[in-house]
Amino acid sequence: SGINAESMGSDPTESIEKLAKKNGLVCKAISMGQGQEIHARKLLSSAMADGGWVLFQNCHLGLDYMDEMLDAVLNTENPHDKCRVWITTEPHPKFPITVLQSSIKFTFDPPMGVKAGLKRTFAGVTQDQLEISNLPEWKPLLYSVAFLHTCVQERRKFGPLGWNIPYEFNSADYTSTVQFCQNHLDDIDPKKGISWKTVQYMIGEVQYGGRVTDDFDKVLLNCLARAWFNDTMFRDDFSFYKGTHGTYNYVIPKCKTVDEYRSNIESMPNVDTPQVFGLHPNADITYQTNTATNCLSTILNIQPKESGGGEGESREQVVYRLAQEFLDKLPNDYIPHEVKDRLRKMGHLQPLNIFLKQEIDRMQRVIKTVRVTCKDLKLAIDGTIIMNDNLRDALDELYDARVPNSWKKISWGSSTIGFWFTELLDRNTQFHAWIFSGRPNCFWLTGFFNPQGFLTAMRQEITRAHKGWALDSVILYNDVTSKMKEDISASPPEGVYVYGLYLDGAGWDRKNVRLMEAQPKVLYASLPVAHLYAINTSLAKDPKIYECPVYKKPNRTDLNFIFQLNLRCNPATTPDHWIRRGVALLCDIK
Repeated sequence: SGINAESMGSDPTESIEKLAKKNGLVCKAISMGQGQEIHARKLLSSAMADGGWVLFQNCHLGLDYMDEMLDAVLNTENPHDKCRVWITTEPHPKFPITVLQSSIKFTFDPPMGVKAGLKRTFAGVTQDQLEISNLPEWKPLLYSVAFLHTCVQERRKFGPLGWNIPYEFNSADYTSTVQFCQNHLDDIDPKKGISWKTVQYMIGEVQYGGRVTDDFDKVLLNCLARAWFNDTMFRDDFSFYKGTHGTYNYVIPKCKTVDEYRSNIESMPNVDTPQVFGLHPNADITYQTNTATNCLSTILNIQPKESGGGEGESREQVVYRLAQEFLDKLPNDYIPHEVKDRLRKMGHLQPLNIFLKQEIDRMQRVIKTVRVTCKDLKLAIDGTIIMNDNLRDALDELYDARVPNSWKKISWGSSTIGFWFTELLDRNTQFHAWIFSGRPNCFWLTGFFNPQGFLTAMRQEITRAHKGWALDSVILYNDVTSKMKEDISASPPEGVYVYGLYLDGAGWDRKNVRLMEAQPKVLYASLPVAHLYAINTSLAKDPKIYECPVYKKPNRTDLNFIFQLNLRCNPATTPDHWIRRGVALLCDIK
């Protein structure tokens, strides 16, 4: 049997079926899942008897059947010579190792780079398909869909700069889009021409958009569809990316035959600049860093966990020393009655003070958990108490300089224990100063467990200060100042100042207070202090304002999303440019 380990954006079913057809055989496919074993048994026994191919898809969903299938293949007497079993599966930790060892394994990866992507797509295009429509728009449309298909797959490798969530775009999305474009051209009124709104909607919301679950990814996909599917694509000066300084110009080639297209694709560069996909050249640094980090963390995970008898400190001694260091540096517990007294003096019913009370409660829980774990770890290493699973996990993680799971659950994510502990001290400093020395002039947004709660409390405070305002109709608004945290000496008359945000994917022009291209090799730019406040009217959308999403951490998921901050674009660009750049604000870049 042949096993295909599936990777993102690839589906080998079509290729396997074509191969069977070429050899004059029938290939019957079945998708595994609950209750599919009965049908799978029937298919396998008939293929064993009559010869023919069987394709079991998504076998990671039918692991129980795998051992039985292997027995059937190995123990059937006189199976047919032409019988073959194909299996597709996603990598799964519980996949039976015996099945893996007794089969031929192959993987079907999406190609790397525009040239390789277009090459694979055009390998499946026939001359008949090129000539199916005699309208001049057909060939450029086909090429554009192929280019978009490669672009959406390539953006994945840049992590959150490319897509917030890496989607499984595959060849089925491409074929259905091509089919739609072909049908649309057959139906159009020659006088009116192509309805671009329809094409853009079908691509951005249905064919490719159907997979997209994140709102900001949907905005990006629609932005790509708008940029590359409109009347300008038939002009001679249209290009997906205009090469600068003699680099390759990505245009739609004017070709008559498939071979001409293929030879044109051959002339493309093997490596593309991220600008082709709408990203800044710095995105390459991000991509290479991510690749190296993944590789190193895999190596770390497969290291043996037992300590050897060599010289130097043992694992236990290293962790014992760490635990003692943490205990020495850990801030004191918050005493409930002291906190209560201070809150009463500050006005314990004010929205922001209620918020502060909730944050301090959560902070106290973290401090207490860290203290208990460190004390228990020391006792367990000394042999006074038994080392349970929780402590064993803490020992392993601390030795690898990572955050123990019991701490991560109640706190915040961080790449190393060093960064995490520093953040604990910084967060605590802000809360301690706020409760014992009064409200700060400028807030460190990163230091809150629940930043959305902070913004809502601020909106409530402003709503209460204005007679006749209702919280439902009050919306968040902001100005970015030109000051840094050090320059702030008083709090604003209304709203709050926040600092500690970093721009990812763009730079900041402090003089003109607007977005600009990032400096080469500078991945994150510090944003000056932002003044957040609330207004009672909804303003019309300004075409020069980019609504920039703000996330707590570098991995941009719904869980980490806080709110949108309005940033001015420079005169030469539109918000679409920054959407394609994948620009976001991060509270924490570690």
